Amino acid sequence: MTFRRPRDAPGAALRPVPKHQGVLRAGVAVLAVTALIGGVSWSTTARSGAAHVASPSATIKAVVPVPPPTPTPTPTPSPTPTPTPKPVFSKSARKDLTRRVGSYLKGRSGQLSVQIQDLSTGLSYGYNADMRHATASIVKVDILVTLLLRAQREKRGLSRDERALATRMITESDNNAADALWYRVGGSYGVAAANKKLKLRHTTVGPAGYWGATLTDVADQIRLLKSLTSKKSPLTAKNRRYALGLMGDVVSSQDWGVSAAAGRKDTTALKNGWLPRKIDGDLWTINSIGRVQGDDHDYLIAVLSSRTRSMGDGIATVEHVAEMVRKALSKAISTSTTSTTSSTPKNA
Repeated sequence: MTFRRPRDAPGAALRPVPKHQGVLRAGVAVLAVTALIGGVSWSTTARSGAAHVASPSATIKAVVPVPPPTPTPTPTPSPTPTPTPKPVFSKSARKDLTRRVGSYLKGRSGQLSVQIQDLSTGLSYGYNADMRHATASIVKVDILVTLLLRAQREKRGLSRDERALATRMITESDNNAADALWYRVGGSYGVAAANKKLKLRHTTVGPAGYWGATLTDVADQIRLLKSLTSKKSPLTAKNRRYALGLMGDVVSSQDWGVSAAAGRKDTTALKNGWLPRKIDGDLWTINSIGRVQGDDHDYLIAVLSSRTRSMGDGIATVEHVAEMVRKALSKAISTSTTSTTSSTPKNA
């Protein structure tokens, strides 16, 4: 038998504990340990020799299974846009065109130079490009540009008289109108100053009033045409449109030359020159410069020739060569586009 001191009687004398209560307490202790091992604690209190089970002192938390992470799907990349193929005028194609032009000219009179540039693609081709020829009446475009630059410098538009003279000079190739404007812009000095601004490096202006004796090459004539088409031109957009408008309205009897390179739906703006020169034994200088524009092309073409037997013979030569180089350049552009497109794999 064991003895205990009552809780409510400190210092009280020990009294015997019945044996069966000791056994009961031992059992309850085992139960409490077992409950704690199971994750829940239980408290016991002995009152009047009996055991009482208390409410759980901790909440049992249910374990919710976590699903495995769902793999993020790999995004399918958007198809890479196929770059626009850059047309190429191959070395072999150029060589072949040069051979064909040379072969054709062997059967013709005189000497000829030609240059063509497609503003849409940047492709160009030249034949005898460094040969200089007299301008004859194509210099009238140069006189017009000089007049427009002068008016811009003076911050004014063309006067009614200047517009009338310019119209006759370009659309009818009127020489008297050209004479009047030539002197109005300062003659040789005024035109030479404008050419320097336009970077015409190989053009020598004719002396005194001999504007038709101005010497030039096809490269400079393409530069002159660019002054009418490029946003980088010193000419304003309004003046560029004005000049091209006059060149697009030449009288029908003068609508020859580079217009032979135009398709049915193309628009043309041109200026021609023709002159029998005493210095060449009265053989003809036949020239044509202009723009041929369509839906998928924008050609600047300059064809200059000297010493042809007749005006008719010279015109036929100029037109045939203009058409030859235009077709060759068109074929090069078409072939480059087709071959590049067919060799590009399609996206799956």
